[in-house]
Amino acid sequence: MSGPGAPCSAASSAAEIAAAVAALGDPARADGQRRFFKTGPGQYGEGDEFVGVRVPTLRALARSLRGLPPDVVDTLLDSPVHEVRQLALFVATANFAKADAEARADWVQRYRAAVARGRVNNWDLVDLSADPILGGWLLERGDHRELLTWAGSADLWERRVGLLGTFAFLKAGQPRAILDVAPLVIDDRRDLIQKAFGWMLRELGKRVDRQLLLDYLDAHAHAMGRTALSYATEHLSADQRTLYRALCAPK
Repeated sequence: MSGPGAPCSAASSAAEIAAAVAALGDPARADGQRRFFKTGPGQYGEGDEFVGVRVPTLRALARSLRGLPPDVVDTLLDSPVHEVRQLALFVATANFAKADAEARADWVQRYRAAVARGRVNNWDLVDLSADPILGGWLLERGDHRELLTWAGSADLWERRVGLLGTFAFLKAGQPRAILDVAPLVIDDRRDLIQKAFGWMLRELGKRVDRQLLLDYLDAHAHAMGRTALSYATEHLSADQRTLYRALCAPK
């Protein structure tokens, strides 16, 4: 196995980059990834393909691809191979962060299109991109309303994008985005929505205001799923966690 190294550059074609990712793969690791990311029939990652490349290796390769043209990134996002799509999102996130206003607008539109066509389609792909790209773009504009559209979707990944996009606002000390998204997701008992919802509520308490979290839980713990509540209360005291669990609705 060669290192992430670097026959690839920003001048490489999508086919060359995909071949480099495949060459870095490990079949035994790929087997474990397929199980971990639930790729079996009826599971959330059904049919996704893995070649077995570690995330640090993909990040290193992505650093050599900064400046990759957006059209090449789009092509990579349409790959059936999970790690190729993941690499494309690492590159897109880095390029978005360094771009001027016009290019950032183009990157965020391409990201929206990729989500809509089902290419940001596992929790790790959503989590590495929704906050810095979509969330960051909306934060700059002081308007989180687009996140409500994504969070209101019945599609698992679109809904998680809406949730994770609120993280950019929470990091900036702004609670309104997650509090407005919350009513759209509180009744969703899918595990990956429960975890994301609870995680964002926990960040509300950690990064913005502990009392805002407690006020939300006082009003809504009875309607939350147990997984979301567990994540949301992770940093509270044992007595507080016990109190809110007692209020929580059964699954």
